[in-house]
Amino acid sequence: MLFSSIPFLFWFLPGVLLLYAAAPEALKNAVLLLSSLFFYGWGEPRYVIWMMLAILMAYLFGLLIERYQSVPKLARLFLALSVSSSLLMLGYFKYADFFIRNVNAATGCSIPLLKITLPIGISFYTFQILSYTVDVYRQDVKAQRNLIDLAAYVALFPQLIAGPIVRYSDIAEQLKGRIHTMDKTARESVDLS
Repeated sequence: MLFSSIPFLFWFLPGVLLLYAAAPEALKNAVLLLSSLFFYGWGEPRYVIWMMLAILMAYLFGLLIERYQSVPKLARLFLALSVSSSLLMLGYFKYADFFIRNVNAATGCSIPLLKITLPIGISFYTFQILSYTVDVYRQDVKAQRNLIDLAAYVALFPQLIAGPIVRYSDIAEQLKGRIHTMDKTARESVDLS
């Protein structure tokens, strides 16, 4: 779904805004997460599973990194596992066929290509996840105890496919609660132009 498409502008976005406005404070991040997963899955639903797996790994590694801060070697190990698993997933999707093509060209082999379709936004959400685990490791923020809040940070549809990459430490407090007013909305709208 494109931001400029009729379904997005006239159905999806107004629906999300209405649901978000009607939701109690405790459910606002859940509305954002479900809306973001729907948006992401619109084009290729199977990649939602990969994103959720990446988010679950980040959640678990964040908790482990924080838990073992008093044992620096373990904290570093969990950070390394988080970074390497995220980058391996990204590398698999982005470079597996490239690697096979080069092996075939260099060796004369004919290894069949995997014909992997690159998930939209995988670079953005991978680097969001890396930002989170690095911020937890540096003790800039506490590990997120609420999986829905972390998932909403990673999957948020307005920035998921076009960026920018937002550091977790920059918005950690906003995940707990946000204040919405018409005046604030008007000021933010003017600042965008």
